[in-house]
Amino acid sequence: MNFKKIFTGPLFWILLAVVLLLVVVPLLFSSSGAGQRVDTNVGMELIEEGQVKEARVDDGDSRVDLTLTEPYEEDGREVGESVHFHFSAARAETVAQTIADADLEGYTDEPEQSNWLLSMLGFMIPFLLIALLFIWLLTRMSGGGSRVMQFGKSKAKMFDKDMPQVTFADVAGAEEAVEELHEIKEFLSEPEKFQRLGAKIPKGVLLYGPPGTGKTLLAKAVAGEAGGSFYSISGSDFVEMFVGVGASRVRDLFKQAKENAPAIIFVDEIDAVGRQRGAGVGGGNDEREQTLNQLLVEMDGFDANTNIIVIAATNRPDVLDPALLRPGRFDRQIPVEAPDFAGRKAILAVHAKGKPMVDDLDLESVARKTPGFTGADLANVLNEAALLTARSNADLIDDRAIDEAIDRVMAGPQKRTRLMKDHERRVTAYHEGGHALVAAALNYSAPVTKITILPRGRALGYTMVVPEDDKYSTTRNELLDQISYAMGGRVAEEIVFHDPSTGAANDIQKATDTARKMVTDYGMSAKVGSVKLGSGDTNPFLGKEMATGKEYSEALAAIVDSEVRAIIDEAHDEAYWALTENRHVLDRLAEELLRVETLGAKEIAEIFRDVKKRPKREVWESSPGRPIVVTSQTVDQDGQ
Repeated sequence: MNFKKIFTGPLFWILLAVVLLLVVVPLLFSSSGAGQRVDTNVGMELIEEGQVKEARVDDGDSRVDLTLTEPYEEDGREVGESVHFHFSAARAETVAQTIADADLEGYTDEPEQSNWLLSMLGFMIPFLLIALLFIWLLTRMSGGGSRVMQFGKSKAKMFDKDMPQVTFADVAGAEEAVEELHEIKEFLSEPEKFQRLGAKIPKGVLLYGPPGTGKTLLAKAVAGEAGGSFYSISGSDFVEMFVGVGASRVRDLFKQAKENAPAIIFVDEIDAVGRQRGAGVGGGNDEREQTLNQLLVEMDGFDANTNIIVIAATNRPDVLDPALLRPGRFDRQIPVEAPDFAGRKAILAVHAKGKPMVDDLDLESVARKTPGFTGADLANVLNEAALLTARSNADLIDDRAIDEAIDRVMAGPQKRTRLMKDHERRVTAYHEGGHALVAAALNYSAPVTKITILPRGRALGYTMVVPEDDKYSTTRNELLDQISYAMGGRVAEEIVFHDPSTGAANDIQKATDTARKMVTDYGMSAKVGSVKLGSGDTNPFLGKEMATGKEYSEALAAIVDSEVRAIIDEAHDEAYWALTENRHVLDRLAEELLRVETLGAKEIAEIFRDVKKRPKREVWESSPGRPIVVTSQTVDQDGQ
């Protein structure tokens, strides 16, 4: 048992306070020298028999204190020469008359004077205990006894040379960001190099991008390379329940940085404090806005900071206040995106250091299998592979462990204990086979690299379609093929079983989302045209959303719904054509999946060798009826 934790916890002090209130305070007010209590009749007999020398009557407490001529014995036990008894109001006159008849020499009816110091102490003890408990709670809230009531002090952590260092050599897949931040280091170490050309040191650098792309790692690398003062704090550390605390912490943070200049201040998740002002319900000047106002002033106010650079990271740059993003505050905004193929290969090489692997393990093939993975995902893949290797009591990480780790990161752990009935396995096999066959029969789909009907995560199976190269834009034909591929599983169930299941719910959702974006965002609908429908601002503030009205009419909304439905129906028809024309391939694929449960790229290519391809679509026209320019000739809609 951890006695130190018990004695330093709140329960011990609360129990101690209760004991003091219930035990110590009554003892302070207890009468000293009152002796043993006896029955009223016994006390009266002692007075009448002349065994009492002195008597003191306290009418307020209805008590009589007696001093006896000889020790009193009760049940063979000597009690002492002092006893007392209490009397009721009805016997008060009888007791007074008995004492008067005894004609005692030491008789008084004046009450015993209480000690005023003890009375004051007893009155003050409860308030003192409450005050001590309140101070203890404040101490815990403030982070220790040395910081009592110091809410306005900055919570930033200062990095020094003794702490573990991360350098730019530990960062891979973000060469452009590293180059920009390397220049920031030079600004601080050699400012005269830039000042002689009239260049001003940037006030701030904003790193933005999806989660897991390495924004915080880049800031740690700057801390390791800079060699000067580096302060790290989270955006949420500024905001407290007490108004004005956040602004005070901002002032204290910049004060510390000025005293230790040149310095770098890193604010992680700055969107917690830098969200756009005046967007909440009521538009009040709340604590967060006061903190943001102070941050704006410190970064570029009348008091110009020298040799202090603020680096911030966020994955929501769209919600930041415009005043925070203007030149003079965050002069540079550096995107940190998911790495490309070369970046993924470099990241895998960094995280593979110190991990024993088989000689024929090719990190390049792993990089090709993981398009869209961030640096954190790739680190997780290698870590999962190491865990799986250790679980199997092996010494080297091999391709099998890597493939299983990729599947775990993408779809979750395999559910080996989930036993499906034969019919459900058959439905899953045809469903996944439908996805894969439609992708193989279309002209703008990525190749299928893996199919499995083993339950994993929330899916009963999945089909992996991996593009051969990194893509940064998507054409209309590719989007249509993606929708057809998504509908392939549902269509296969309709063709084979004539009774579709709920397994296609996620596929339908993805297909519908893609089709709606084609119509409302990408301008890929002839009826709607190249028009952006809806606001491009994804501001998560209730106040702004309530104030923003609908930006298009109900008639246009009906057209949008009709166009989305038309795209889905066309994709359904294409998937139906691909599966009916290649029904023999679908049956062979499903039977093979039921036999081995998982197929790799080579087995899939062998089965799909005789797949009949879908004819290419006709030229799409964004504005039907208008002339189309073809080379140097102009033709109308009918080709005349």
